[in-house]
Amino acid sequence: METKNVLMTIFGGTGDLARRKLYPSLFRLYQKGDLNDDFAVIGTARRPWSDETYHQVIKDSIASFEPSDKEAQDFASHFYYQSHNVKDTSHYDVLKELSDQLDEKYHIQGNRIFYLAMSPNFFGTIVSHLKSQGMMNTKGYHRVIIEKPFGNDYQSAFKLNEEINQVFAEDEIYRIDHYLGKEMIQNISAIRFANLIFESIWNNRYIDNIQISLAEEVGVEERAGYYDKSGALKDMVQNHILQMLSLLAMEPPVAFSEKGIRAEKIKALDSIRMYSEDEVRNNFVRGQYTEGEIDDQHFKGYRDEENVDENSLTETFVAGKFLIDNFRWSGVPFYIRTGKHLTEKGTRINIVFKQVPVNVFKNSITGPHKQNQLDSNVLTIYIQPTEGFSLIMNGKEIGQGFQTEPVKLEHRNSADIIENTPEAYEKLLLDVLNGDGTNFTHWDEVAQSWRIVDRIRQTWDKDQQTPPGYPAGTMGPKEAYQLLEKDGRHWIWEPDEWYRQRGLLK
Repeated sequence: METKNVLMTIFGGTGDLARRKLYPSLFRLYQKGDLNDDFAVIGTARRPWSDETYHQVIKDSIASFEPSDKEAQDFASHFYYQSHNVKDTSHYDVLKELSDQLDEKYHIQGNRIFYLAMSPNFFGTIVSHLKSQGMMNTKGYHRVIIEKPFGNDYQSAFKLNEEINQVFAEDEIYRIDHYLGKEMIQNISAIRFANLIFESIWNNRYIDNIQISLAEEVGVEERAGYYDKSGALKDMVQNHILQMLSLLAMEPPVAFSEKGIRAEKIKALDSIRMYSEDEVRNNFVRGQYTEGEIDDQHFKGYRDEENVDENSLTETFVAGKFLIDNFRWSGVPFYIRTGKHLTEKGTRINIVFKQVPVNVFKNSITGPHKQNQLDSNVLTIYIQPTEGFSLIMNGKEIGQGFQTEPVKLEHRNSADIIENTPEAYEKLLLDVLNGDGTNFTHWDEVAQSWRIVDRIRQTWDKDQQTPPGYPAGTMGPKEAYQLLEKDGRHWIWEPDEWYRQRGLLK
């Protein structure tokens, strides 16, 4: 375990991410003793704040933890504010001076972490100045944390990576995908590799298909300006969904280490079939939410949202089928879907197993209940908002004969456990402090994800079609259901059906 003596400089220290995620996460690490007295944080942004103003912002951001006045004051005293224009070279000189003073004051030993919580347009400018103005001329380690989006296509991501590589080596770059900090995402590996019952059948002999659903209940809200230029494909598929897919599909690593896991995730992503334009059209659908109503709540359509072009072709929903061309997964479709203003918030993975070769019960049942088809066994991993897993098996119905019925074995983490689980950012910040890049995205993963997504994006851009509409509150356009129906399959998770049965959704 490395020493936690560290100076963290947050570019974008007045922003929403810093207030909502970074300061509370750092406070939790401070409470637990992972950060002791030998750390300091410099917050920088354009606003002309004083340290006192900054300290109040810090205290407000941790108020929900109900710290004592002394604890809040002690924590906030480690934070320093520096008004900063990232394009002004002289400002880095001032920043270096403050950094050197704090290094001495807190016995930091030259360990420096730079958190770029800003627009990627500024990343190259910032890192080049860190080097040119001597901010990395210290004996300790130097690490940089970068938020998504990492580029907006392969070319821009490559250029951005080249700029950062001029200053930081790959093992010093921590590209955050906060999904990789979530408890149940990290549990995917435990479920697979710690249970012979699953690892022995984790292949195309036994698995029929895998479904990844990442549903958002909200619309674009205040992100409309950004979202209308991005869309669901770039916002969710390129990062979160392909990361989940790589963890589900990868081969067992030689050792459960950063290097071992990373190598297998990259191999899995490299095995995803690269589609032609016609294959994209056959295997991917998009949608855009229209006016809708669910449970007496009325929502306006995407094109009526503030800061959205009234003729926008941006997709707010994506569903698709990925195929992996290797021995383990040949012939197994990985269905994915994500979207805004869906029926309810939820991220879950459904692993659907194949039917038994022969249903021995089908001839033992007569009358109206005669049954030819058993229900599929389904392993579900619940990622959010509830955490846990379930397994659907077939059992015998109580009573005469051998009518079968699905039985659900289920474990969900209690609200208390979830409440006290380290937040994703807290886990990931501790990983950076420990120099552990396992739960971060390597450049090779980013590059391949963009190559896959670019094929889809380029086809859609060429077609210039209005995405099919779906009423806000439903689980996407009819085309998303037809995608599976033409393969003789269906979506396992259908929360909209629950609402329809109760007359809450048309």
